[in-house]
Amino acid sequence: MSTGTIAATGAAAPAGRRRNRPGVLPGFGISMGYAVLYLSLLVLIPLASLPLKSADLGWQGFWDTVTAPRVVASYRLTFGAALLAALVNLVFGMLVAWVLVRYRFPGKKILDALVDLPFALPTAVAGIALTALYAKNGWLGGPLEQWLGLKVAFTPLGIVVALIFIGIPFVVRTVQPVLEDIEREIEEAAASLGASRWQTIRRVLLPTVMPALLTGFALAFARAVGEYGSVIFIAGNRPMVSEITPLLIISKLEQFDYAGAAAIATVMLVLSFGLLLVINLLQGWQARRGGRLA
Repeated sequence: MSTGTIAATGAAAPAGRRRNRPGVLPGFGISMGYAVLYLSLLVLIPLASLPLKSADLGWQGFWDTVTAPRVVASYRLTFGAALLAALVNLVFGMLVAWVLVRYRFPGKKILDALVDLPFALPTAVAGIALTALYAKNGWLGGPLEQWLGLKVAFTPLGIVVALIFIGIPFVVRTVQPVLEDIEREIEEAAASLGASRWQTIRRVLLPTVMPALLTGFALAFARAVGEYGSVIFIAGNRPMVSEITPLLIISKLEQFDYAGAAAIATVMLVLSFGLLLVINLLQGWQARRGGRLA
């Protein structure tokens, strides 16, 4: 046996032993089986029941239900408000994370704790608080309507405000750890090479935090699409104006129209999955692009 063969065999043996070494969790087959079973019971089977239940309507009944003018208007409002709120959170969530990571100031820990408040606060409580604040006789609603002619409560704008409130922690908490890992020396090196602040942000910081930004955007958008408790109080719930799709689903259930509720929920599921798939593809493309540039 040649020296090269012996060396190759000796190198392969420890690698094989490392692969066969028992880990903390059981083997791949058992772990994979439990993971699939868990996801099936909690996610896949409940979601699969939606199109199965909506099949009771028949194709024509399904189409008439999901394309009714009132339902289409709720789609437009729900996804449009969720997208706008997620975009706002994308910008200002990044700003809040930057302030928390890069600056020291009195009350920083309090501000950091307040970011998580929408996580802990019941959504109904958040809706009532926002309605009281932005109503015509509220602390902010009155001055906004009197001075700027801007009515927030019981309008689509109120829905956007509520969705911004419940979505901003997702962006902040996703971007904050990434910013903490970026060393200041990188920015200082860019500045020493003649880069302006905008060039440093665009060519150094943004490529690094973009995957985290897209993840936070996707989480905020997904949460906003399905939000109910914080929205119904401030929305006004006027058909064709400020009525969200989750409210229509609840209305169908209260009328014992389970097939109609399942049909609308199926459309929501397909649209949400499609948009999240696009966001994940963009995130993967950005990560591969960042790896090539590196």
